[in-house]
Order: sequence, then C-alpha cells, then structure tokens
Amino acid sequence: MRIHELKRNTPHKKSTQVGRGGKRGKTAGRGTKGQKSRAGHKIRPEIRDRIKKLPKLRGYKFGTVGIKPHTVNLFSIEKGFENGETVSPVTLIEKGLLRRVLGKIPAIKVLATGTLTKKLTFTGVLVSDSAKKKISAVGGSIS
Repeated sequence: MRIHELKRNTPHKKSTQVGRGGKRGKTAGRGTKGQKSRAGHKIRPEIRDRIKKLPKLRGYKFGTVGIKPHTVNLFSIEKGFENGETVSPVTLIEKGLLRRVLGKIPAIKVLATGTLTKKLTFTGVLVSDSAKKKISAVGGSIS
C-alpha cells in the first residue's frame, strides 16, 4: 500500500448551502423582489398592527383624577342609627353600612335620598346641600 492509495474512514462533509447563491442560482430560492427576498428582512408581527390601530386612552392610566367619595343615603342612616347617635366613618363601618377599601376607611358623602326623623350628629363626613337641609330640619348637627 502506498500513500496515494490511502482512504478515509469517514467521507468528507459537504458544505452547507447559503441563501446568497451557490447551486440555487438567480434568486436563491427567495422568489422575486420585495422585502422578503432581501437580506436582513424583518417584518413586524401582524398582531402589532392591530394593537397600533386600537384607540388609546388619554392622560394617565393610573386611576382617575380625584378619588370620588363613597355615598350613603339618608334612608340607610335612618335604618341603622338610633336617636342621638353620632354618624362618622368609623360608626358607619361598625353598623355595616360601608366597608373598608384596601384596609383603609374611605371618604364618605351623605346624600339626601330618603327621609330623616332622628336627631343625629354628623362628623368627619361630607354632606350634600339638600341633605344638610333635611338634617337641620330635624334638629341634627353637622361638624
């Protein structure tokens, strides 16, 4: 056996074909023209086009401007309180007319829906003008 008669145990690996030519010729399997036939083509996903067309909200998206107080009507206060008692955020939560929001006592506003027959003292709550008239007509006070 001579040197020129030696053979390899494994055959040579063929080089992988690349998209810029080689045996594929002309368009190299990419079709003709357009963005997809160019090198480095990137097309954004179709879903992103739909997202871009959605109407956007104006301003900040973190909550509304000014937090609105929770409302309590006079008819529910009439049912829950006795004559001479004090109506405050704490007593409203104790009587079960309101709940805490995230562990905190919310701002409260008393509205004039219903009638009031008991003399009550209102502290630490906002009261509407028409509710003030009804409370003062019965002899109650607002502080």
